[in-house]
Parts: sequence; C-alpha cells; structure tokens
Amino acid sequence: MSTSDQQAPPRLVVPELLIGVGLLACAGAVAWQTLAIPVSPLYSKVGPTVFPYITMTGMVILSLLLIIAALRGGWQPEDEKETPTDWKAMGIVVLGLIANLVLIQPLGFTAASVIMFVLICHGFGSRRPLRDVLLGLILALAAYFGFARALGVNIGAGFIENQLNAIVDSVVAVLRG
Repeated sequence: MSTSDQQAPPRLVVPELLIGVGLLACAGAVAWQTLAIPVSPLYSKVGPTVFPYITMTGMVILSLLLIIAALRGGWQPEDEKETPTDWKAMGIVVLGLIANLVLIQPLGFTAASVIMFVLICHGFGSRRPLRDVLLGLILALAAYFGFARALGVNIGAGFIENQLNAIVDSVVAVLRG
C-alpha cells in the first residue's frame, strides 16, 4: 500500500469549530435569559419558558453536531474552503444587523426591520432595492402585527405602527358598530 492510498487523519477546522462554539454560547445565553422569565404558579404544564427551552435544546444539538463535524475535518467541501471571503458583503450584512439594533428604538420595529432587510439583501447580492423594500415592509408588518395584535407582545412600536394601529382600531370600531 502506497502513502498516497492512505488517507490523512481528519484535521481540525478552526473557523467551523468557532461557529459551533459560538452557537453553543448563544444556547447558553438563551438558557440564562429563559431562567430569568418569571413563571406564575397558574401555569400547570405549558408556561412561557417552554418554547425558549425547546429552542435552546435545538441550538445545543446543532452546535454539538457542528463541533463534531469541525473536529472531523469540517462540513464544507474542499472547493468551498478555498473560496475567499467577501468582506465587503459581510460588512454590509453586519451593518444591517447593527442598524436594526440602533434604529429599532427611535424608528420602531417596522422601519428598522425594513432597513435591515434591504442592507442584508444588498450584502447577499440583490440589486433590486424597491423589491427589497416592499418585501421587507410586508414581512416586517406581518411580524409586527403577528406579535402585537395576535400575541399582545410589544416589539417596538414606532410612527408607522402607531398610525397603522390607529387605522386598525378605527376599522374595528366601525365594524363593531
């Protein structure tokens, strides 16, 4: 048997290992914050912590699978590992995430989410900003009204949300007579 026939032992892939460890750290943060949720004794079986714990469990399982894959040589095909990182695109995506964090308080959920959506789409190569704005607006409004109206969770009402809430309340009042 020649040396070329023997396969080299899998090597540790540090960037992919860091992704797995980062996801595990995020799962730890979810667990920590879930423990801080006050649970009323009125909840018999399903309380406000059930879904965060389910999410955390999924994150732990995925992070462990990613770590194991990184220890075995990584999950990326060899040709993808050679592809250089597009730092400009990565910077635009990160800018979108930071913009959402900074703008959600002064502008509200919808405006901040649309700005984030457009920047992330641009970072991923979209060159159709009008389509991105419209799609981002539809998704952000659906998420806002899903949380605010259906679940009663305030996720950051701004000018747009306040105006739309006033319109919805007026329409509901007219329909009820």
